[in-house]
Amino acid sequence: MTENAMTKGTVSQNRTKGPVRLTTIVECPRLAKRLGVQLFIASETLQYTGSFKFRAAYQVASTVSQDLLIAASSGNFGQALAYACSLLKKSCIIVMPVTSAKVKVDAVRECGGRVEFVDVRTKNRAERVEELAVEYPTAYVASSYDDPLVIEGNSSLGREVGLLGCKPDIVVAPVGGGGLISGVIAGLEQTKAQIRVVGAEPLAANDAARSLRAGELISDNHESATIADGARVLGLGKYPWQIIRRSLREIVEVPEEKIVEAMRLLYELANLKVEPTGALSLAAVMTQPEVFRDYSVCCIASGGNVDPDVYAKILSA
Repeated sequence: MTENAMTKGTVSQNRTKGPVRLTTIVECPRLAKRLGVQLFIASETLQYTGSFKFRAAYQVASTVSQDLLIAASSGNFGQALAYACSLLKKSCIIVMPVTSAKVKVDAVRECGGRVEFVDVRTKNRAERVEELAVEYPTAYVASSYDDPLVIEGNSSLGREVGLLGCKPDIVVAPVGGGGLISGVIAGLEQTKAQIRVVGAEPLAANDAARSLRAGELISDNHESATIADGARVLGLGKYPWQIIRRSLREIVEVPEEKIVEAMRLLYELANLKVEPTGALSLAAVMTQPEVFRDYSVCCIASGGNVDPDVYAKILSA
């Protein structure tokens, strides 16, 4: 199914503010045959700023009254917020790890955002955001995942998938802070689509899976070193957790090597350039194929922003 094929019937249901692009649906017959599942990809790599984060960022920036926004980001939310602010004549400060992908740092700056680096080995991003909030007391502190406006923005993706003509049995979504998967769940509920949602999380940063098993929110003391930089958070946000613990039944914990392999397969068999976090959904199918066999599966590729050098090494390894 092409992007145009799914456009009819979805635009009027997309209540998110602003110039959000509909997701691109990619059929992957070679990839499906390789994995033994009925498979297609909901690719957000062609979304504004290259990831689903623009859905949430524009929703936040266009709703709050403040002209200055401060946020922590590994890159995708930062550049999305910077671009949204540029459209709305607002400004933003983005706190990023010193290890952030250069392509993401450059994108934040190109969109007019101010970058504040932090060494997460000595101070986490949230601490630096708190310092900046004291310095700029009238600014709005925007979370990339722990905000009802973020969930509302991301719910548009869930609605789009729920209104597809050929509805999947299962939607697989990456899990970092929980803003995407909780939004997808909320959007699917709004369409009343009976579609099961499965989370995909790095095994090296599996706080969400541990929280789901324990029935209570569990956070880590430091950010993990997973290749999926979008999942390098200390824990789920409290707003996403309310939806996740109520509606999500399973999260597949993905080894690092499966993330890399999924990136390669998406390139080789689906002609998609996807960043590590964006490859988590497919990697989950590869990690536990028995969970998905005999079902129609939609994997959300959440973004495609990856440094060329890093991507080249992954493809050639």
